Amino acid sequence: MITTTSLTKTYGTKTALSDVSLAVPDGSLYGLVGPNGAGKTTLLDTIAGLRKPTSGSVDVSAKRHEIAVLPDTPRYDGWLTGREVVALAQHLTDVGGTQERIDEVLALTGLADAHDRRVGGYSRGMLQRLGVACTIVGKPRLVLLDEPASALDPQGRREILDLIAQLRGSATVLFSSHILGDVQEVCDTVGVMAGGQLLYQGSLSELLVGGAVPRYLVRLREGADVVAVHLRTVTWIDHVTAVGEQALEVQVDSLDQAEASLAKELAAAGARVVSYGPQEVSLEHAFLELTQ
Repeated sequence: MITTTSLTKTYGTKTALSDVSLAVPDGSLYGLVGPNGAGKTTLLDTIAGLRKPTSGSVDVSAKRHEIAVLPDTPRYDGWLTGREVVALAQHLTDVGGTQERIDEVLALTGLADAHDRRVGGYSRGMLQRLGVACTIVGKPRLVLLDEPASALDPQGRREILDLIAQLRGSATVLFSSHILGDVQEVCDTVGVMAGGQLLYQGSLSELLVGGAVPRYLVRLREGADVVAVHLRTVTWIDHVTAVGEQALEVQVDSLDQAEASLAKELAAAGARVVSYGPQEVSLEHAFLELTQ
């Protein structure tokens, strides 16, 4: 759906994007993650045609009227009601759309009970929900969302993430976020950005498995320091880090080796083990490994 080739954007001496080659598969939920200032918004704006690249190219396989964009801070005329704002968005994107479709997206975004209120009285979170409603009311093929859940409380984030997940198969979604858990929860493809560069892109599973250094988390009743001293002498254990006073993070050469011998080494150290097992790898962990 989206291909960028060596995309670069500079503002004077500042480089916002540096040689970014993005590939967003048709029908995918692609999560673009990175810290503030990583270049995510600039990249989305450039794909949407709101900014011109300094060099490189952008190819989008959807027509202009099939693309919907939600900025990170949507704003609307305060004297309009929520329903009127969504109706206007529908008129601009889907002239043949129905009132039932407006009601549907207002309900999906949790605004059914506030549809007749003027949006000047909406909270930031309600405005974010309204923005999502306006974005999807025309049933676009490509949806670009810039931090769609950043202003929402946990329940609101849950609802918006569920809504994004429902778009799978009916639209291609590219959304940016600095909330790594949101991306891990709903996306099948991920791009990791920092300093205007694309450090990784591919399937989420490949990032979590390929970027994961094998580690075990060992929880002990006591004596973590003593046990750590012994484990550091074992050749197939690369690193041992204390996690509080009663747990150790043990980095190993392979999980197979740890499964065969870690219990024996813990017993040799006289450890009083509460539990141990492979440490779950999160997107946050993989992200830190890529960016540090």
